[in-house]
Amino acid sequence: MSAVDLIEVWRGDLREGVHQGHAVICDAKGIVQSWGDPQAIIYPRSSCKMLQALPLIESGAADAAGLTTQQLALACASHNGAAIHTQRVGQWLDDLGLAEPDLRCGSHMPQDREANRALTCTDSKPCQLHNNCSGKHAGFLTLNKHLGGGSEYVEVDHPVQKAVRQAFEEVTGETSPGFGIDGCSAPNFATSLAGLGRAMAFFATADQRDDTRSRAAARLTQAMMAHPELVAGEGRACTAIMRAAKGAAAVKTGAEAVFVGILPEKGLGIALKILDGGTRASEAAITALLVRLGVLDSGDPVVGRYLTDPQKNWRGFETGELRLAPGFAN
Repeated sequence: MSAVDLIEVWRGDLREGVHQGHAVICDAKGIVQSWGDPQAIIYPRSSCKMLQALPLIESGAADAAGLTTQQLALACASHNGAAIHTQRVGQWLDDLGLAEPDLRCGSHMPQDREANRALTCTDSKPCQLHNNCSGKHAGFLTLNKHLGGGSEYVEVDHPVQKAVRQAFEEVTGETSPGFGIDGCSAPNFATSLAGLGRAMAFFATADQRDDTRSRAAARLTQAMMAHPELVAGEGRACTAIMRAAKGAAAVKTGAEAVFVGILPEKGLGIALKILDGGTRASEAAITALLVRLGVLDSGDPVVGRYLTDPQKNWRGFETGELRLAPGFAN
């Protein structure tokens, strides 16, 4: 089974482009609905940060360190590098008796406009706290301190990553066929889209169970929904969509146009992948599925922003629109 058309790009009366991909909706029993190939193997990239954070809680490391819901949200974040992110991660490291050089995520300019401008105008360089994955890495360091591992916690055979892989495979229900190195230098374990969807359904139904892992999953989901501004940042789809969902969904994007959704009230998980890596299309597709499932109102401004508003040029003229491909709209 191959990828299918999901999001179309129209200009005038011509379909100018199309984004193909795969998508699944899962419940606790398995796939409820799918488009494309549910067995397509993907790297979930940052969409799986909640899975990577499970050992942080279920090991007891989070409680031993007294982590707050804000820090748990940051452990799942791909943040903008705004002050609300970097200051909290910096304090987190300080509380651990560690510092920015202990991170292994690398540095890049922050996406947050104010933080970016401050660095640019002072000719300052970004540090690893600005890395969008610094919260996840602070979580890794917290787990590492609890486990007593060595400093190179991103190596695939390190106790931290062994714990991550075990949790990842158990929650996806699949043995990972391999891994790639993510932008933040941590291993990113591959899985099928169906496996990723099953994992999201596990998170969505976690509050219905009382085992250690389910309690951990429920805490991470609640932390994300309670602090959407920490999971991404102002102007970002994850933050905007979670605010609009008002506690009905936790969503998370990943590089190369992966997007997942956790819907606790409905007991459903969503996973999707746009083949060409187009973020515009993954944001449109997750929005469409959340509208379909009744989590977002079709008239909400967020739905307009990511899906239904007309496309405009630099003079404000309407030039086209995004549309759901016929097979995805039905």
